[in-house]
Amino acid sequence: MQAPPRGQRRPRSWVHCAALAALLLVAPALAGCSVRRLAIRTVADAIASGADVYSTDDDPELVGAALPFALKTLEGLLAQDPTNRNLLLAAGRGFTQYAYGFVQMPADALGDSDFERVEAERQRALKLYLRARGYSLRGLETTHPGIGAHLQQDPTAAAAEITRDDLPLAYWTAAAWGAAIGLGKDRPDLLADLPAVRALLERALALDEAWEGGAVHQAFITLEAATPGSDSMAKAKQHFARAVELSNGQDASPYVTYAQSIAIPTQDRAAFDSMLEKALAVDVDSEDARPELRLANTLAQRKARLLQSRADDYFLGDEPPAEEQPTPAPDGDGDPNP
Repeated sequence: MQAPPRGQRRPRSWVHCAALAALLLVAPALAGCSVRRLAIRTVADAIASGADVYSTDDDPELVGAALPFALKTLEGLLAQDPTNRNLLLAAGRGFTQYAYGFVQMPADALGDSDFERVEAERQRALKLYLRARGYSLRGLETTHPGIGAHLQQDPTAAAAEITRDDLPLAYWTAAAWGAAIGLGKDRPDLLADLPAVRALLERALALDEAWEGGAVHQAFITLEAATPGSDSMAKAKQHFARAVELSNGQDASPYVTYAQSIAIPTQDRAAFDSMLEKALAVDVDSEDARPELRLANTLAQRKARLLQSRADDYFLGDEPPAEEQPTPAPDGDGDPNP
């Protein structure tokens, strides 16, 4: 969310809302159930509309340490008000972002140094993505009962039910679901759900392609690049170009996604190097930088540096030409010398 101008009072922050929520959870039930639920919904609305102190932070370790408390607070609130759309959206979004930025990414950074730990962390990330998908689907179910099962049976028809008001929930459902599929490639039950992810993203694109600075286009870079077909990479590149355009080049993530999802599979080392340099050139700290992208850009640039450090592992180097040996002179009977 955009930071308010200097001197303008900031809206109630996520931190204040989480603290109030914690008090609501542990306070004695002195008031009636309806009053308690009203208080919870007030907190939920503040969470959904307040300033995001996480996305504007430039210290991933601090955010990573704080998020588990916030996420468990959300789950506590949902136990009291299980159909609150704002809480369900916050939980779906929060668990997806935490799983990617603070579980999967650190596991990927380990590489081959600790195979068992990497696998354990990826399985943990998978479970978190599935939890996030569950919350987001529950959010959609509040206005579209049965849509979860419908998406698996007839994805296109189910996605057609989604309206502009549902777009954030649809996007985070697709993001969590797609991430789970990416980690659960040995699970046929997850792979079978890929059409549901595509249908959700296609519907989101039709509703508002510019939403969140081209976030849906960015999701399509990975999806199209992983889809078999002669024109899949061309489609992925088109989505990349549009994502960069809609974010005004201020989001580092599309460049990193291009390097990983397009340049490596096509063995385009020049594009790989160029995209990572562009990601690292995105402004994070100046007054002109977009504060709501500060954390995402910091993590994307961290990923870019990791990819740069492993570049030689991703590309097949040209084999040096075999050293030419002089042709042996024939011996007396016309055979070459051994």
